[in-house]
Amino acid sequence: MRVRVETYAGYGGVEMPSRIFFDERCIEVAENLDQWHGPDYRYFKLKGDDDSLYILRLDESHAEWDLTLFQRPHTEDGATLTSVGKRSPMSSA
Repeated sequence: MRVRVETYAGYGGVEMPSRIFFDERCIEVAENLDQWHGPDYRYFKLKGDDDSLYILRLDESHAEWDLTLFQRPHTEDGATLTSVGKRSPMSSA
């Protein structure tokens, strides 16, 4: 599965995700819940317009995005689904 991320320049020119693409499927970022830095990475915890939770990792040295966590909203029986995506090149809008 290919993961592509469109971004915009946020506060102070920091690159922020605005859309996540899985092949032809587009998820609009509804809310940026959190972000933090690692040694060469930036992480973003996002809520999509599908009400799912996404954690993306930006490898700043290679300009590549990873989907590190995906969690669907709870179903009526309380179940959730979590999966890991694959790396793809960064894209800016």
